[in-house]
Amino acid sequence: MQQKTIKKPIELSGTGLHTGAEVRMKFKPAPTNTGVNFIRVDVKDSPMVKASMFHVLDQDKSPRRTSVGNGSVEVHTIEHLMAALWALGIDNIIVEVDSSELPGLDGSAMGFIDILKKAGIENQVASKKIYQVRSPVWVEQDGAMIMVLPDNEFRVSYTLNYDHPLLKAQYASFDIDENTFEKEIASSRTFCLEMEVDDLRKKGLGKGANYENTIVVGQNGVIDNDLRFDDEFARHKILDLLGDLYLLGYGIKGHIIAVRSGHPLNIRLIDKINIQKQRLQAGGIKAVHVETGSNVLDSSDIQKILPHRYPFLFVDKIIELEQGKRAVGIKNVTTDEYFFRGHFPGRPVMPGVLIVEALAQVAGVLMLNRKENLGKIAYFVSLDSARFRKTVVPGDQLRLEVDVIKLRSKTGQVRTRALVDGQVVSEANLMFALVDA
Repeated sequence: MQQKTIKKPIELSGTGLHTGAEVRMKFKPAPTNTGVNFIRVDVKDSPMVKASMFHVLDQDKSPRRTSVGNGSVEVHTIEHLMAALWALGIDNIIVEVDSSELPGLDGSAMGFIDILKKAGIENQVASKKIYQVRSPVWVEQDGAMIMVLPDNEFRVSYTLNYDHPLLKAQYASFDIDENTFEKEIASSRTFCLEMEVDDLRKKGLGKGANYENTIVVGQNGVIDNDLRFDDEFARHKILDLLGDLYLLGYGIKGHIIAVRSGHPLNIRLIDKINIQKQRLQAGGIKAVHVETGSNVLDSSDIQKILPHRYPFLFVDKIIELEQGKRAVGIKNVTTDEYFFRGHFPGRPVMPGVLIVEALAQVAGVLMLNRKENLGKIAYFVSLDSARFRKTVVPGDQLRLEVDVIKLRSKTGQVRTRALVDGQVVSEANLMFALVDA
């Protein structure tokens, strides 16, 4: 999947839901990997603020909406636009705005969908950024909860439950793509309870809200309006959630299950998702194929495949390499090895864990130098049947033998032995996970 932007500039105007101010917007195409950026053209030097989780304003400062700022400027109520950008797959765009809040339009995302489609959407040369959630992630507070479960697709299930006769319980669940969003979610409008209106106005909120762009729910039903869906309230909560999720700067795959959540919990969730993604990317070795013309790899070849460097590269040479089956490496243990300074000084012995690391590095070369594994990252995930039979001292030459037990698309299991002068000094079975980069 490729990144996308709009084909041509286009303008839109309206009234801010909370400020009541008239605002004009201009959407412009943007280069790859730049994301969504707002430019406040009404402020001196037209400062820019990125629509990013790292720029989200605290909910105490910006309640009942999602806003971003950079210290000098702020842009408020961006969630409906962000949801529209997510649904249309627009990764990169510049949004010029001449006020502090985006227009509320009819209280939904449909107006943004329509104007962006008029501008046209085009593919860019860079690949789209999508993260597949690897393990459950959840946040909860005051009876509200959101969790994300691993899934090959993107799905949202939302349960709404207010202390109000019309909002007692609503449940909506969708496998969401552009078509589903436009048909089932985009037109759902923001809402509030009649009993909340006076308090919101006292706080300076809702100055641009009316019975047309906001569903106001009284004790006897919706006031001066009609619902577009029986469960429009739950659908709008999904819309808000999608807009907040896009502050990650990338799409995700996973099943989101939310109960009574709103903007504050949404923001906490995206923080946890991003932490999981960063932890996954922090380790592992990415596959790199090196053509040598022989089954022997020297130190420079090895360093093209492995990210290790002195003092943590423990393979001097690969002397045998049978793709997908077997590899043999050499490690010459010298007197100036850095670990001898602190490991039994006076009687130097190579640490057993470093022998295992040397074996793992040979296994890494065997698995990662395969064309089939390009675009994958290997993680060392388990160690079994490890034995240390003899000490290794300065002057020894380690022969590091690795034989494949099983090598599949997502896992690799190998049997390893380290020998000195033909005698086994250490052995272990190692397992690696292979995941898409």
